Amino acid sequence: TTSSNTVGTITSTVQTSTEAGFSIVTYTGNGSNGTIGHSLGKIPQMMIVKKRNASGGSWIVYHHEMGTSPEDLRMFLDSSDASGTSTANFNSTAPTSTVFSVGNTTATNGSSNTYVAYLFAGIDGYSKFGSYTGNGSSTNGTYVFTGFSVSWLMVKRTNSTGSWSIYDNKRNLFNLRDKRLVSNLNNAEATTTAQSVNFLSNGFKLMSSNTDQNGSGSTYIYMAFSDGGNFKFGNSL
Repeated sequence: TTSSNTVGTITSTVQTSTEAGFSIVTYTGNGSNGTIGHSLGKIPQMMIVKKRNASGGSWIVYHHEMGTSPEDLRMFLDSSDASGTSTANFNSTAPTSTVFSVGNTTATNGSSNTYVAYLFAGIDGYSKFGSYTGNGSSTNGTYVFTGFSVSWLMVKRTNSTGSWSIYDNKRNLFNLRDKRLVSNLNNAEATTTAQSVNFLSNGFKLMSSNTDQNGSGSTYIYMAFSDGGNFKFGNSL
């Protein structure tokens, strides 16, 4: 069910699961710097914002490990671009446990435009939103600890161009996970061991030297989920 949130300077409508660390927020922009309530009860670690009422406009991405000042940066879910500076999208203000901030840009807060925002907070044993540095090895690639058995993973290079690579344990039932989708292209699923990953009981390991996933010295952000039904105390699947 939806509820109205008036905590911020811009009223929002929210649908929130605090157990899953996920909130869907809709609002109408006013063209001025402001704050928007999200009802998560935790600080969002990843946010995706999209204008709804007009064609054009990218999916704006905030990730808390995108850089030393992630509130001054942004990425596009529909683009291979590296992270870039844009202080207006989130008004150079980090989100809090009650609100996130928007500037006066059309991308996140144009006057009379309508928006949807998807906000995520990490839940122990269920989800994690982190970063890693690639090592360029396809035989002993970077290992990333999540604390749970991974069932869905998306990674994106931040220091240079690269696609948003998506893997899961439903299209690939076993390792290697080599069936890859990308969010920034309309391409069909591709199957290639050169861009694969292994899902482990407590994280994931890159089995690729491709710069989209594991370029030597390159930096990456990721979002990962488990399908353990009991979240933190669920069984690894």
